[in-house]
Amino acid sequence: MILCCGEALIDMIPNADGAYVPHVGGAVLNTSVALGRLGVPTGLVTGLSSDPFGHMIDAHLGASNVDTSHAVRSNRNTTLAFVHLDNGQATYSFYDTETATSAIAPADLPAVPAGTEAVFFGGISLCNIPVADSLTNMALGVPASTLVMADPNIRPGFASDQAAYRVRLERLIGRADIIKLSDDDISWLLPEGDLTAKAHALLAMGPKMLLLTEGSEGATAYVRGGETVRVPAQKASVVDTVGAGDTFNAGCIAALRSADALTPAAIPTLGRDTLSDMLNLAARTAAVTVSRAGANPPWAHELE
Repeated sequence: MILCCGEALIDMIPNADGAYVPHVGGAVLNTSVALGRLGVPTGLVTGLSSDPFGHMIDAHLGASNVDTSHAVRSNRNTTLAFVHLDNGQATYSFYDTETATSAIAPADLPAVPAGTEAVFFGGISLCNIPVADSLTNMALGVPASTLVMADPNIRPGFASDQAAYRVRLERLIGRADIIKLSDDDISWLLPEGDLTAKAHALLAMGPKMLLLTEGSEGATAYVRGGETVRVPAQKASVVDTVGAGDTFNAGCIAALRSADALTPAAIPTLGRDTLSDMLNLAARTAAVTVSRAGANPPWAHELE
């Protein structure tokens, strides 16, 4: 099983009339849903509320084959994210004070179940305490033999303490086997140098592989001491970009699992063909997601 750890929330997305319509979302939830729809056994560690939005999220996860038995359930409200679209590009305003996910304490989190193949962390749940420290400490406690992947999906404007946020991310990066960043993300972390220099500087912080996305310019996999492979973005008619990067993450995990390469020991030895197949599947899944409203990742049969 792949264990995804982070936020589940409701994206309030404007329709054609400008009215906000609720869609189940959250960066980590989106990755778990995309994995479940691709046929990968997946569980989600998140906060699930007893409010109506929480029930909506729970039903959505079940319908996408995501195991919620490890979720932290409470009566706290569900996080809301109001989505603002500019030519399909999304920015967000979050309402996340004392919510079902944001208030998770270390004692609330389960131990990583035996047989877990990989653990994924990311999203706004890494921004603010207590949940941010809870998840970071959980990541640091994952056995070295179990692969850790993280996509910080960096949102410095949401972090109440940017210096602490940066330190927390550096600790997570130091533990992760795979880090996925956008070009904007890596430029916030490492302001100096071109993208290639930044990529190698990031790898020097500890990860075995960096997945770097550049929107319409495509994506690149950098393996520390190994191959560098770049693929172009897939052509798509963009409705909005909500969930695109999250779906990309799922495509990468699913491809590595299919190649029997979802282990820390396998990452440094990945060849060009495996990396290219991984990036291409990730790009194809993301292209489907951007072609429809909200975070609505494809099912495996839609990629055949």
